[in-house]
Amino acid sequence: MRFILTILISVVVLLILLILIFSDCTGPEGLQGFQGLQGEKGLTGDTGPQGIQGIQGIQGVQGDVGPSGMQGEKGETGDTGARGIQGLQGEKGATGDTGARGIQGPKGEKGETGDTGPQGIQGIQGVQGEVGLQGEKGETGDTGPQGIQGVQGLRGLQGPLGTGATGAQGLQGVQGQTGVQGSTGTQGETGAKGAKGDPGDALSRPSTSTLTSLDTTGDVGKFTSVTIGADGLGLISYYRDYGDLKVAHCSNTECTTSTITSLTTTGRKGYYTSVALGADGLGIIAHSDDGNGNLDVAHCSNINCTSATLTILTSTTGGYPSIMIGGNGLAMIADRYTENGQGLVFLICSNLTCTSAAGGAIVDNDATGRYTSLAIVPDGFAFISYYDNGSLKVAYCSDINCSSKTITSLDTTGNVGTYNSVTIGADGLGLISYYDVSNRDLKVAHCSNTACTTSTITSLDTTGYVGKHSSVTIGTDGLGLISYYDETNKDLKVAHCSNINCTSAIITSLDTNGDVGLYTSVTIGIDGLPLISYYDNTNGDLKVAHCSNILCSTSLRRR
Repeated sequence: MRFILTILISVVVLLILLILIFSDCTGPEGLQGFQGLQGEKGLTGDTGPQGIQGIQGIQGVQGDVGPSGMQGEKGETGDTGARGIQGLQGEKGATGDTGARGIQGPKGEKGETGDTGPQGIQGIQGVQGEVGLQGEKGETGDTGPQGIQGVQGLRGLQGPLGTGATGAQGLQGVQGQTGVQGSTGTQGETGAKGAKGDPGDALSRPSTSTLTSLDTTGDVGKFTSVTIGADGLGLISYYRDYGDLKVAHCSNTECTTSTITSLTTTGRKGYYTSVALGADGLGIIAHSDDGNGNLDVAHCSNINCTSATLTILTSTTGGYPSIMIGGNGLAMIADRYTENGQGLVFLICSNLTCTSAAGGAIVDNDATGRYTSLAIVPDGFAFISYYDNGSLKVAYCSDINCSSKTITSLDTTGNVGTYNSVTIGADGLGLISYYDVSNRDLKVAHCSNTACTTSTITSLDTTGYVGKHSSVTIGTDGLGLISYYDETNKDLKVAHCSNINCTSAIITSLDTNGDVGLYTSVTIGIDGLPLISYYDNTNGDLKVAHCSNILCSTSLRRR
C-alpha cells in the first residue's frame, strides 16, 4: 500500500512540474483535474516555544449589585449568663415630715397688722401631747438692791376683846395715831454668791452628740425618715435590703435603744419611706413597692408601731412619696405620677388610716416629679418641692385638693434640685435644701412669699462634694437646720442657719466614723434638740445622732 502511495505522489509532482514548464504558453487553460486523495497525517512536530503574554484587557463595567440574600433562621438561645454584680446604690428617698412642734422661741417684735383673711375650715382637733419636761434651773443671779419701803397704810379698827378667865377688863382707850416711820437704814452687804445651779437651756449643754447604731441586723437603714411620736419619742421608718419596711420606736429621748419591727416581709416594699404623726396620735408611713411600682401606706396600730394596717393606695404612683398631715387632719401625699414615667401627683387620704384616697390632682403633668418633698403652709394647704429635668421647681396649692396651684421654676442654673427637702420657717415661708449637681454643692432657697414665686438662693457649703441626701427642719431658735452627706470625706454633716434666710451657717461634721451620712432625716425632739436618722454604708446599719445643743455643733462659738 505504501508503494502505491509513493507512485501517486510522484505522479502528482511530475504533473506540477509540467504545469510550471508550460505555464508561459498562450493556449487556453485546461480543466482543473480532480483533487487527489488526502495523504495520511504526518507526525506531530515538537512543541514550539511559548509565545509572549498579551497585554491585559480593559476591566469590564461592574455589574449591578445582586439582590440581598434571605435572612438566616434565628440561632438557638444561648445559656443564661452568670448573675451580674449588684447595681449601684439607689438614690435617696423622700424626706420625712416636719417634726413635732418645737419649744416656743422668744417673742419677736410686733409686725404691722395685715388685712383679716377669710376664716378657714376648722380642722380636726389633734391629740393633746404630754406636758414637756421642765428645763433645768439656770444659775441664780446676784441679789438686787432693796427697794424703797412703801408708805404704811392706816391701821384698821380693833375688834371687840374677848372675855378671859380673869375678871372683866376695862375698855381699852382709843389708840393714838402711829408715829412717823423712821428712815430706812443703810442696806447691808450682799452675801457670798451661791453654788452654780444645774445647766440651763440647750445651748449651754455639753457639745458631744450621742451617736448610736440602732439596727445592725443585716443591711438596714436606707431611705430613713424620722418624726416625734405622741409620747415625745422618735419614730423612724426605713428599708431592709431585699424586701422589708422596718420601724424603730425610740425608748428614750436620745434614742440609744428602741423597739424594732418589720411591718412587711414579702415583696420589695419600704423604698423611699416617709413618716408623719397622724391626727389620731399614731404613725403613718408612705413608701414605694419597688417590686410592683405601687404607692403603699402603713398606718400604725399602736404608739410603738409593732403592727400596722397595710394598704396599696394606688398602682399608678410609687416613685418618691412624701407624706404630711393637712389642715383637714388627713394625710396628704405628693409623689411621682408613675414609677418609670413622669408627672407630679397629689393625693388626699379619705380617712385617718388612709385605706383609700378620696381625692387629688396631677399637679405638674410635664415634670419628672423626682425627689418630691411636701410641707404644709399656715393656711393648711400643700407646698411641694421637686426636681424636673435639671431644675428645682415648687408648687403652691391654693386649695385643699390642689386643683388650683402656682408652679415656679425656682432655680435653673446648671443641673440643680436633686435630694431636695422643704419645711416652713418661723416666718411662714418655705425653706428648701437641695443638691447642685453641676458644682456638687449644698444649696438653700428661702422663699420671698407664700407661693414662692421668688426666693433668696445661697450656696451654703462648697467644700468638696457635699449636699446629697439633705433634710431640713426648723430648730427651737426659729432657724433652719440641715443634715446632709459629705461625699468627699464620707461624713454626716449638719448646717445650722445663722439667719432666717439661711445665707450663712455654722457647719459641723457630726459623724466621721467610716462612710456615714446617707439617707439623712432630721427632726426636733421634745427636749428641743435635733434628732437625725441616717445610713452607715460601711457597716450597713441604721444610725441615729442626738445633738447635744440646738446648733448640733461641737463648738458653741458663732461665726
